[in-house]
Amino acid sequence: MEPAQWLAAYRDKLEHAELSARQARESLQEAGATARSPRGEVTVSVNAAGVLEGVSLTPMARKLESEALAGLIVTTAREAQHLATARMAEVMSGYLGDGPALTQITRHLPAGVVR
Repeated sequence: MEPAQWLAAYRDKLEHAELSARQARESLQEAGATARSPRGEVTVSVNAAGVLEGVSLTPMARKLESEALAGLIVTTAREAQHLATARMAEVMSGYLGDGPALTQITRHLPAGVVR
């Protein structure tokens, strides 16, 4: 292969990698999740990293004891975080494939998240 051809092919690879990275970043920004408690008293939203973005309570939540409500918020937040991390792993799997890079990224995810 001539140097000019090699350089053109290398540039194509770099452009493809840049496009893939941009698509992955955009997909991850949309990979947050929302979970609702079984009876709908609590709704929790998190971003792709599992960081809490919002908590909504319905009037039914006022009927709960404070400890029960707190527990329901924590449980619902964990569910939202689980959904978000599963989506993140799915997005990254699509870009990285199954291999050492994906393993490195997903090895600290909560138990039960498909890897």
